[in-house]
Amino acid sequence: MDFSAPQAPPPLYGCYRHPDRGTRIGCQRCGRPICGDCMLQAPVGFQCPDCVAEAQAQVRPAMARAQRASVLRSIKTAPATLTLIALNVAVWLGITLTGGDSSRLVDQLALHANATCGIGDATYIRVTAAACAASGGVYFPGVSQGAWWQILTSAFTHISPVHIGFNMLALWFLGPQLERVLGLGRFVALYALSALAGSAAVYWLADPDSTTVGASGAVFGLMGALLVIAWRRGGDLQNLLMWLGINIAFTFFGGAGISWQGHLGGLAGGLAIAGISMLDRGRASARTWLLLGLVGLALVAVIAVRVLGLA
Repeated sequence: MDFSAPQAPPPLYGCYRHPDRGTRIGCQRCGRPICGDCMLQAPVGFQCPDCVAEAQAQVRPAMARAQRASVLRSIKTAPATLTLIALNVAVWLGITLTGGDSSRLVDQLALHANATCGIGDATYIRVTAAACAASGGVYFPGVSQGAWWQILTSAFTHISPVHIGFNMLALWFLGPQLERVLGLGRFVALYALSALAGSAAVYWLADPDSTTVGASGAVFGLMGALLVIAWRRGGDLQNLLMWLGINIAFTFFGGAGISWQGHLGGLAGGLAIAGISMLDRGRASARTWLLLGLVGLALVAVIAVRVLGLA
């Protein structure tokens, strides 16, 4: 039988912040005694408030450096995507600061098959230059009157914050990965030619008196390109097809004002352009650039034929 005396409990120490409170717990970082009110859960054991604050102060600069490094990596790996987003945002800000939907920048940059006449805050269509001037208005030519830049500038023109928000979010998610696969040159060609294909579809299928704006045609072209690349590389197409199907359904059932012509035209263009771009696994060959150039000329010719038909 063991008659040894029981061991005495560990001594109590006064908390370093509340000396009148006894404790047997020490900070895992500095060792100072801490009471129940001063014990803060740490990755290992408990720490005192001072050590926790010091650790957080060390973590914040590290996180800031990591965030800056992430931004720099994005700039280096996806410069075209960021430039396209910046251009779209710059045009939207210009429109917003000059009147929003009544801004004359919309008359100059949006896709108009026919000329428009701006009188005050109102815009009129099918008005000759002479009649517009006689009414004290400002005459803006459409594509049929020589404003050919509109077939591309319309893809950088947004009025609604929601519209540009959705398009730029999609561009941010789709652009970097496509830019890494295709390279800067082919990615820019994909974006521009998809936008051009969307404009061609609008010019042929939409009301000639309508006004079309937005990067949606180009964004749908990026969706189509991602589908082609995933198919060529044996990737999982199920999620991509589901996402594309949701966007197509929204195109037709999302409400008035959505250009289904531009969306489907851009999608068709993106599928074709990605197919051509993927002919070369490495850098684009002269053959690829020739084919992409021919696609661009064909799209301009398609619009030109329609212009002659509307003239």
